[in-house]
Amino acid sequence: MCSNACLDFGKDALEDTEMRGKRVLEVGSLNVNGSMREWVQMHKASEYIGVDLKAGPGVDRVVSADDLVKEFGEKSFDLVISTEMLEHVVNWKLIVSNMKRVLKPGGTLLITTRSEGFPFHEYPVDAWRFSVVDMEQIFSDFNIEKCIPDPFEPGVFLKATRPKKFAEKDLTDFELYSVPQDKRVK
Repeated sequence: MCSNACLDFGKDALEDTEMRGKRVLEVGSLNVNGSMREWVQMHKASEYIGVDLKAGPGVDRVVSADDLVKEFGEKSFDLVISTEMLEHVVNWKLIVSNMKRVLKPGGTLLITTRSEGFPFHEYPVDAWRFSVVDMEQIFSDFNIEKCIPDPFEPGVFLKATRPKKFAEKDLTDFELYSVPQDKRVK
């Protein structure tokens, strides 16, 4: 679910040059109540592919976020967008790795997600909560341009770029707040 605040963040954060003529992947693209798709396409992206677990509005291909690299290959997109999806995946570390790896060097990543204090909202699961500090650490292997709290509800908005010389951060021992367990876990 993409709130107006999420959409406004994306519109403010993304530059025309990050969209025009670029290959774009939206992860978790099922349009329940809003998407960045129309805004990005207005800026003449060369290709926009929306993926989600099931078919529906905004979904071009049914692909699990677990399989992004397998499906599309490494370094294949200029812009990756994921709004309000990351808290709903079981294996967030794999999904984050996949989103980082499908980006080309210099490519842009735009993510919005929920923080502790946001109510339970299941689809397909409600598993995680991310803080600003968590996102800064998880994406410390990227060039973080913006990492701010949602101004209206508990959440985080991130814009970052993949460096030309990318060495992925090992997140094996990183602890994140688990909704079902009500504590931070690996």
